Amino acid sequence: MLGYVANRLASLVASLVVASVVVFAAIEVVPGDPASYMLGMNATPEAVAALRAELGLDAGPLARYLGWVGGMLTGDFGVSYTYRTPVSGMVADRLQVSLPLALYALALSTAIAFPVGIWAAARRGTAVDAGVMGATQLGVAVPNFWFAMLLVLVFAVNLRWFSAGGFPGWNAGVWPALKALTLPAIALALPQASILARVMRSSLLDTLGEDFVRTARAKGLTRGQALRRHALRNALIPVLTIIGLQFSFLLAGAIIIENVFFLPGLGRLVFQAISARDLVVVESVVMLLVFAVIVVNFAVDLAYAAVDPRLRRRV
Repeated sequence: MLGYVANRLASLVASLVVASVVVFAAIEVVPGDPASYMLGMNATPEAVAALRAELGLDAGPLARYLGWVGGMLTGDFGVSYTYRTPVSGMVADRLQVSLPLALYALALSTAIAFPVGIWAAARRGTAVDAGVMGATQLGVAVPNFWFAMLLVLVFAVNLRWFSAGGFPGWNAGVWPALKALTLPAIALALPQASILARVMRSSLLDTLGEDFVRTARAKGLTRGQALRRHALRNALIPVLTIIGLQFSFLLAGAIIIENVFFLPGLGRLVFQAISARDLVVVESVVMLLVFAVIVVNFAVDLAYAAVDPRLRRRV
């Protein structure tokens, strides 16, 4: 197991190095000068040059890359061009919204998808199975921003059970904060639960056709007992893959939902930074999201090894 973990850690570090180079290079080729954008069209060349020197934009690409990476390793993400405040503080404030929202949505989607997928697989070919497949197909097809607006109309405007948007902050209490995140989490969880339920059903059905499950059935186990005792554990590997991908998407790709509900999360921060050409914020947030994706994939690899011990020998 230690060799397996060491191998995955080496892959994680290599992925982070490559990702940092790609992110930095992609931002470098973006047309336009942040200093000129900040000072406006009537700025003199001397003023632009002075601001570029103040922002550190006059240094060479290699020096700026090494300074950026070195700063991130020590927790220093630089200073925002637009707000003139440390990027680390801005990211920390936005993570207090985006991270709980992603975890909340992932918990909801998993809590819905697991029993639904198992239920459909256990009743393959019945009306229940057909109904579940139809419902999950609808869940995948419905755009989450449209579903979000429908939730606002029903539960915020008509029933007045929730607010239509905004976030009171965790200082207002855990319940008010979770209540503000409930509708966005449901809007994000619906398509993810539909996808996960279909993957769970498909994976279980494939596993139920394996020889070891047929042997268990021949020894007297019912279909449900064979499913719970033998098939479920072996069907989890593709499901864990989808869960890892979903968390990464929920953390990085919730920009539309955050705008619908006016949530001050990472998605809105990146959108505002791109609009203002605040490239240091864009670089730092994108790299942070890449880091989150790679770490989640690392955790999924470890979960693979826990579910299927055979993988530990493939180092």
